[in-house]
Amino acid sequence: MKIALTGDVMLGRLVDQDVIQDRSVRPEALWGDVLPVMLSADCRLINLECVISSRGEAWHPATKAFHFRAMPRAVDFLQAAKIDGVTLANNHVLDYGAEALLDCLGLLDRAGIKCAGAGKNLEKSLAPAFFDLSEARVAVIAMTDNEPGWEADRAKPGVNYINYDDGGLVEPYRSRIRHVLSSVRREAELVIVSAHVGPNWGAPSESMRALAHDLLDLGADLYWGHSNHTPQGIELYKGKAILYSTGDFLDDYMVDKDVRNDLSFLFILEAERDGITRITSHPIRIKDLGVRRANEQEWQFLERTMRAKCKSYGTTMDVEDRVGRITVK
Repeated sequence: MKIALTGDVMLGRLVDQDVIQDRSVRPEALWGDVLPVMLSADCRLINLECVISSRGEAWHPATKAFHFRAMPRAVDFLQAAKIDGVTLANNHVLDYGAEALLDCLGLLDRAGIKCAGAGKNLEKSLAPAFFDLSEARVAVIAMTDNEPGWEADRAKPGVNYINYDDGGLVEPYRSRIRHVLSSVRREAELVIVSAHVGPNWGAPSESMRALAHDLLDLGADLYWGHSNHTPQGIELYKGKAILYSTGDFLDDYMVDKDVRNDLSFLFILEAERDGITRITSHPIRIKDLGVRRANEQEWQFLERTMRAKCKSYGTTMDVEDRVGRITVK
């Protein structure tokens, strides 16, 4: 059983204007030569770092610097890559207000793309997305520490917002997440927690590490982090894996020449019913508003930096045919 994970996929701004709205562009072209690797998996999951809608108005444009929205044709581009599920708990899904969020949820639902992390109320934002694969049923729960004003409540659309400190989740969020994980463990063999947390740059803080450990102790099988623009090290914890950040996968952002936020990985989880057994990391580059496989020089940068980041957690990354491999158990 193989599950493909990406970092942030931002389909707004120039990606939307120059690619998605250009009717001469075939949707599968967005994914380039990475598409065959994505399609080799049994399930494909992304963090959707924008809202898909033609509705709504920019949220607090005087104080929020960036607003990301893609037009409804973006759904065709997700379908071209056979994206099975998206996480929406992040700091851009409400960039155009509740009207656009609800429209996005409807578009995804009609396209058969499942989502987690945002909804018409708190119950829906907490709800897992389920994926029935040949070997097991997989559940994904999504959460974010961004934009506390976007937290969903009983009658308000929004995201599954959390708060935490050096001890992990704080109340009432810990009890809430513990209840969700306890419930979902009775319905799925494999549980993935998506966390859009922390700053855009730098290594995970002590509180972020505490959060990841806490979520695995509460019952999750894998921590899937994003928000940071670059991939971070993978930690093995009690026979489980923590991907602190899966980096940027697709966007129109400016590139820092030192940290190379245009370089990351497509992560493939190899799993059995009792958990993740191996993680392979396929190097990618964001180029010309699309995703492409990294070249030799780019791979060397990724290999060097990722080995060092993993080593800081005592994790060894082996390499074969320009692909990183980490054995979980």
